[in-house]
Amino acid sequence: MNSTFLMNTYARMPIAFERGDGAWLFDEHGTRYLDAVSGIAVCSLGHADPVLAEAICDQVRTLVHTANLGHIRLQERLAERLCALSGMDRAFITNTGAEAIECALKIARRHGFERGIECPRILVVDGAFHGRTLGAISASAPGKLQHGFAPLVDGFVRVPFGDAPAAAAALAADPTIVAVLLEPIQGEGGVRIPPDGYLAALRSACDEHAALLMLDEIQTGLCRTGAWFAHQHEPDCRPDVLTSAKALGNGVPVAACVARGGAADVLTPGSHGTTYGGSPLACRTALTVLERMEALDLNARSHELGRALVDRLRERLNGCARVVDIRGRGLMIGVELVDSAMDVRDHALERQVLINVTHERVIRLLPPLIIDREQAMTIADTVADGIVDPDVGARVGAGNKDVAR
Repeated sequence: MNSTFLMNTYARMPIAFERGDGAWLFDEHGTRYLDAVSGIAVCSLGHADPVLAEAICDQVRTLVHTANLGHIRLQERLAERLCALSGMDRAFITNTGAEAIECALKIARRHGFERGIECPRILVVDGAFHGRTLGAISASAPGKLQHGFAPLVDGFVRVPFGDAPAAAAALAADPTIVAVLLEPIQGEGGVRIPPDGYLAALRSACDEHAALLMLDEIQTGLCRTGAWFAHQHEPDCRPDVLTSAKALGNGVPVAACVARGGAADVLTPGSHGTTYGGSPLACRTALTVLERMEALDLNARSHELGRALVDRLRERLNGCARVVDIRGRGLMIGVELVDSAMDVRDHALERQVLINVTHERVIRLLPPLIIDREQAMTIADTVADGIVDPDVGARVGAGNKDVAR
């Protein structure tokens, strides 16, 4: 087989996976790889979780899809659960993170419209990534993501990430800004963590200027950072709108935009919708994922193993001139280098460990939250070996092979 008939939208690694088991993936030749990517922060429960698999199979045998023309009780249960976890009032259940962002953008614009603002604008930040629809790329950082797709969606004002005074000044200067949208920790932007107090300062500025605080927790949410949502590490910064996706379905497409207060009520029948969103299958999956996360105490596990992984990296890479920074929260970890990190990715692949590189120079580690300590140390040591001596992989690459039987 080949990819001749696929559009050329991905620079794919020379590998194809056929099955998974926990934190392991097996390629078409039976070789085992330790997954430190999780489908880009999606498979937090790992692969082929037996409880989740049984729930999905049972739901497929029962009812996969029905339109949102009538009540879907599983959708109502999922909305209630997400609101309880996030402190919100209402949820819109959809399919993907980009669709959840589009819902948030529409909430912000309708919120401005109801305030009598003819052309409402949204404050966004440098380095952001919110998805690949036209609205989402327009809200994201300028660059190759937007190249060739003009005209972009208008109505965005941009300030530096992590600079609360700049955001407050923009809000004060422009009464047409009706919302602030950002990631609590930037993922595609290089695992960038803002200063302590940043989100609380944004919350205060939004309150002062009657703007909505909208947090994109698509990558950071659902135990990834050691809390249900990353903003919950900081007091006094509860958003008005929050988006969630990725880990919510552990690979089954499902996402949500949740809101509170007036923001929860601006969308009315006919103003927004979805064909597939909130199906019985997607909602049964998401409910089971949330139950599994709670039962396995993945917040505590993410915090503990994330700290151990970062400590090991810092121990191994202390004084390494190639390393700019090692940062992270929970099991969302970035290692920034002075040069391209692609050789480290290739080294790790030779060692049968899958890692991801973003912004060319940042090794981004997003392993399943069910990894054990030994697996965490393997990931750290593989990355450290590749940074210090990329040739190590060629010498010891056979040591981690396990052919499926």
